[in-house]
Amino acid sequence: MRKVKLHLLTSWLIVGLLISCGPGTNNECAYQPDISNIEISLEVEELHQQLLNVKSEEELLGFIRQHPLIGDFFLQRANYPNDSIMADALFKRFSNPHIDTLSSEIQRVFGDLSALKEELNRAFTHLKHYYPEAQLPKIQTVATGLIHDMYVSDSLIIIGLDYYLGPGAKFRPINMFNYILRRYTPDYIVPSIMLLYGISPGYNKTDVSDKTILAEMITYGKSFYFAKQMMPCAPDSIMIWYTGQELKDVRKNANIIWAHFVENQLLYETNHEVKRKYIEDRPKTYDIGDKAPGRIGTWLGWEIVKTYMDKESDIALPALMKERRPQLIFNASKYRP
Repeated sequence: MRKVKLHLLTSWLIVGLLISCGPGTNNECAYQPDISNIEISLEVEELHQQLLNVKSEEELLGFIRQHPLIGDFFLQRANYPNDSIMADALFKRFSNPHIDTLSSEIQRVFGDLSALKEELNRAFTHLKHYYPEAQLPKIQTVATGLIHDMYVSDSLIIIGLDYYLGPGAKFRPINMFNYILRRYTPDYIVPSIMLLYGISPGYNKTDVSDKTILAEMITYGKSFYFAKQMMPCAPDSIMIWYTGQELKDVRKNANIIWAHFVENQLLYETNHEVKRKYIEDRPKTYDIGDKAPGRIGTWLGWEIVKTYMDKESDIALPALMKERRPQLIFNASKYRP
C-alpha cells in the first residue's frame, strides 16, 4: 500500500450476522460479519508524554533521531538548517509552561487511551476479516504542540493527539475554518485512518486514465464504503465529515442534487476547475444551493457505490475495491434517488 499522509482540512462492533445495533444505538449500522474468531494485537507506542516531557536538548535530539518520521512530518525537520538548531527551538517550545496544560488536556480527553485502542482494534479486526493477508501497522501517539495531525502508511500510523482534543479544549488548531475544525475530535481519528486505507491504491484500484468526475466520485465512494465496513456502526455523518443536519439535508434533497448533475452533464466532465466545485473541501456547493455542503460529489459517489453493492449482493468488499471501471459500477447500480 502506498504511503499516504493525512491532513484533514480528520464503531462499535456487535458480533453477529446482520444483527441489530440494539436500543438507543446508531441506526445506520452496516453489515456486521462474525469476527469473533479473529484475534489481533495492535502495537500502540505512547510517545506523546515522552515528547512533551523531554528534559534536555540532548534528550529531544535523541528522540528525533530514534523516530525520524515524527521529526519529518510532525516536527517539520525541513524547516531547520540542522537537527541541533531544530532541537534548540523545539526544546524552548516544550519547556513553555503552557505545555503542562496541553499535557493535562490530553490526559483529560484520552485518559489511558483505552477507548482509542479499543476502537482501533475493532477496525483492524474487520480489516483482517476482509483482508486476512493484511499486515497490521505499528501505531504511535504523539503531541507536538499542534504542528501536525496524522500520518498513515501501511506499516506505521502516527496520531497527533493534541490535534483531536475537541471543542472544549484550551488549545485548538489555529487558522482553520470552522467546518474543518469541527472534525478534530476523538470520534474522527479512527474513521480518518480507515478512509485513508480505503483511498490508498493498495486497496482502491482505479483507472488513472479516466479523468471524469464520475471516476473521482466512485473512487471516493469506494473509500467511504470501505471505511464503513471497517466501522459498521460509526455514524455516516462522521464518515463523510458532515454534520448530522447536513446529512439529513442531502438525503432529503438527493433528487435535486442528482438532477443538478444530470442536467448539467457533470458526470463526464473533465475540466479540473469544474470538478473542484463538487469534489474538493468547501463549506457549501453553492451551484446547487446553500443547503448543499461541500464535497457533494463524493457523497453522491458513496450513494452510487452503496446502491451497486445492494444490487450485487454476491460481490464481496475486496472485489468492489479491485474494480477499476467506474462506468461499470455506475451502470450496474442503476442509481436514481
